[in-house]
Amino acid sequence: MLDRVGEVVTSRERLRALLDAVVGLSADLDLRSTLERIVAAACRLAGARYAALGVVGPDRQLTEFITHGIDARTQARIGDLPHGRGVLGLLIADPRPVRMPDITRHPQSYGFPPNHPPMHGFLGAPIRIRDQVFGNLYLAEKQGASEFTDDDEEIVVALAAAAGVIIENARLFAVARRRERWLAAAAEITGVLLGEVRRTDALRLIARRAREVAEAEVALVLLYDDEAGQFTVEVAEVPDGGNTDNLVGTVLVAADTDFIEPVTRRRQAVVESLAKAAPWPVPVGGGPALISPLTAGDALHGVLVVAFPAGQGAESDVELTLLATFAGQAALALERARAQEEREMLAVLEDRERIARDLHDVVIQRLFAMGLQLQTVAPLAGRAEVRQRLDATVDDLDSTIRDIRRAIFELRTPMTAALRTEIRNMVAGCAEALGYRPTLEMSGPVDSAVPDPLRPDLLAVLGEALSNVVRHARASRVTVGVDVRDGELVIRVADDGVGADPAHARGGLVNLRERAERWGGDLDVGPGESAGTTIVWRVPLHDR
Repeated sequence: MLDRVGEVVTSRERLRALLDAVVGLSADLDLRSTLERIVAAACRLAGARYAALGVVGPDRQLTEFITHGIDARTQARIGDLPHGRGVLGLLIADPRPVRMPDITRHPQSYGFPPNHPPMHGFLGAPIRIRDQVFGNLYLAEKQGASEFTDDDEEIVVALAAAAGVIIENARLFAVARRRERWLAAAAEITGVLLGEVRRTDALRLIARRAREVAEAEVALVLLYDDEAGQFTVEVAEVPDGGNTDNLVGTVLVAADTDFIEPVTRRRQAVVESLAKAAPWPVPVGGGPALISPLTAGDALHGVLVVAFPAGQGAESDVELTLLATFAGQAALALERARAQEEREMLAVLEDRERIARDLHDVVIQRLFAMGLQLQTVAPLAGRAEVRQRLDATVDDLDSTIRDIRRAIFELRTPMTAALRTEIRNMVAGCAEALGYRPTLEMSGPVDSAVPDPLRPDLLAVLGEALSNVVRHARASRVTVGVDVRDGELVIRVADDGVGADPAHARGGLVNLRERAERWGGDLDVGPGESAGTTIVWRVPLHDR
């Protein structure tokens, strides 16, 4: 009778301990700490010396192994954690409780690695979340006995059942927290898109928030050029504001990357390794990556890529859905930036047309009328010097009218005109003043290699150099060269005129030198090969 009473008391104490353990497991919904508390509770309830919880991955291998009872030094000496083979794999292949007096005598036992503590008594139970097996509880070395009992098995099975519910709640809580962070970041970006949109700044913010919320290692925005069949890295974001200059601007042949399928099929994708997804010229993260196309209506702009550290799994089902929101916002930013640029260009074109019309209809007519009046007055002048000055003034007015007409032509030239065409037109415009047409030589990718911010300076330098020849050189031959080679833009204007002294540089040459220095270049003015003057203006094109 006393033995029976003792058993009942012991059973009630263990049941109370189980309830206390379940209540304790629900105290915190952080998934990692929840798993650690489950292992510790199982070890305590079953009286085991060692315990572990193995998380089973999609490939039926252990993706995570949380231990209790083994200190960090011993674990480091053991080495890699198990993958789910041998006896541990029994519960993976057949998820039912397993209990044995000596694990080393089982036919599937692989033995223990070096430095592993000896273990004999074994008890295992699966942890289920609804109909799926999340992982397994493993216990070894019953304290005070040679093996685990039926009661130990029952209480561990009960703990595993309760743990499944708690783990599901923790996972749902983690997903809810993640969704909350995504939505908060999305709201922030929406606020930015409602104002004036600067394309690169907006894309950089989107990539940074996507990387931070997903707890990723790298976030990239790659723009797609369908005609050229290539991707260009527009934005790259890494932790702690790391340097990404060597990655931004990288051009990738689309057919050689894993990004082409999400673009052509307009659907999201997961790649096992970002490093293997494309022939990167510089090292990038080697972990898995999520890819989402940037689409807005029928327009396809590129892809948004979020990559995780090597060895870390990506929550693809959840993250892909939420990443699509950021991809849509990135596409919207590109659309808004393009519409904004078109509106600004339209406003500039309208303003240029108005200025050109006013110059043609008002200013030129007044100057022309003034010239006619002076020509009428000139014969009435008594002194020859006065007539000469009047004639010179009329010539200056004619020259001014020609300059204004040239300005009107430039104002009405389409803003998207090729740079080569603008250079040809500028050189051809000097033919009337010189009495002959200068020789023009262009080589290299002038249209594609010269960045837009540099083009106004290029044309201004060429115009100033030709103007100097017209006004001062008295040359019979002028040669103009515009070359792009070896990452450098070189403008060369040579004449066979009277020559110039570089030491007495006037305002025009000083202006040319300042324009060169602004771009990190230089100006060289010297004598020509046989006579005259040669002006060489050069600036680097790298990092522009």
